[in-house]
Amino acid sequence: QVQLVESGGGLVQPGGSLRLSCAASGFTFGLYAIGWFRQAPEKEREFVAAISRYGTTDSADSVKGRFTISRDNAKNTVYLQMNSLKPEDTAVYYCAVGRAVRQTADEYTDWGQGTEVTVSS
Repeated sequence: QVQLVESGGGLVQPGGSLRLSCAASGFTFGLYAIGWFRQAPEKEREFVAAISRYGTTDSADSVKGRFTISRDNAKNTVYLQMNSLKPEDTAVYYCAVGRAVRQTADEYTDWGQGTEVTVSS
């Protein structure tokens, strides 16, 4: 049974940093891509970043230069390092598993429950 558990969210001031984690189990982690998406209140879920089984990455223009995705296959975990956070980054962040790096949520088959990030002074 595929399970994805996000952690690391919280309240942070503008300009601050957070590191989100996505711990995976129930599948051969090293064979799959992992994506991060976010959903703000009353908005559509949007792509944030993704990493392939080979370590190649993609990220949304809105987070380029601020967010970094990485993976540790020994720990079955993907990380999202978020720096220079802005109020518009406030959202629930979800990780998901897919076969390749894609920006479309439909390309991912299983999702975690999400972790909430609030950027506010």
